[in-house]
Amino acid sequence: MPVFYGTAVESPLMLGTAQYPSPAIMAQAFRASRAGIATVSLRREGGAGQDFHNLIKDLGVPVLPNTAGCHSVREAVTTAQMARELFETPWIKLEVIRDDDTLCPDVIALVEAARLLSDDGFQVFPYCTEDLSVCGRLLDAGCQVLMPWGAPIGSGRGLNNPYGLRSLRAHFPDVPLVVDAGIGLPSHAAQAMELGYDAVLLNTAVAKAGDPVAMARAMALAIEAGQLARRAGAIEPRDMAAPSTPLFGMAVLG
Repeated sequence: MPVFYGTAVESPLMLGTAQYPSPAIMAQAFRASRAGIATVSLRREGGAGQDFHNLIKDLGVPVLPNTAGCHSVREAVTTAQMARELFETPWIKLEVIRDDDTLCPDVIALVEAARLLSDDGFQVFPYCTEDLSVCGRLLDAGCQVLMPWGAPIGSGRGLNNPYGLRSLRAHFPDVPLVVDAGIGLPSHAAQAMELGYDAVLLNTAVAKAGDPVAMARAMALAIEAGQLARRAGAIEPRDMAAPSTPLFGMAVLG
């Protein structure tokens, strides 16, 4: 059970609420996923009206608003302040984007915005890269959670840099870490949990699937499997074969 800013969350899956074929399918997929947190983009869902916000509240889980679509510190801070008022939560997923083609975080602006929001009482979940120095600066800025990307948002490419993600986990063993973005398959989600990450955040892989409800269920099972595998302790990979059947007690043919 992951803990973010002192709040225990029922499931390691954090699921977005955008791009579904209909609000009803979104609600069905969310329940099938057993997700512990719903993420909402204030800027992209802002015109959906009160019905949409009531639907999100009816999911019965904590809401994590985000600053998707923001390209500057000022935009991100203003959007976060609006989200806090609307959703009545100090939580904010902080996105400050540098490039529209890759949706790569602007890490310099991200650190500045994180410091301003932390000083203003926000509990910041920064969408960042797996760079150790950037992550260290985000922690210094007041963040108590890190959300490195697996791959560019919506790409479905999985974990592009397992080495970097593994290094980040080893370097910050006590910091809650969430793989955010790039997940396309249940196997990607399982891999993130096998690396020791506390949670996975995804949206497009479920919302744009042929059957979002079935994919949501598959993601839930994959995260559970990856979490169990991490706890069980996997064998170390090796270059040479190792027999699974012992030689002791076998007949010796002369």
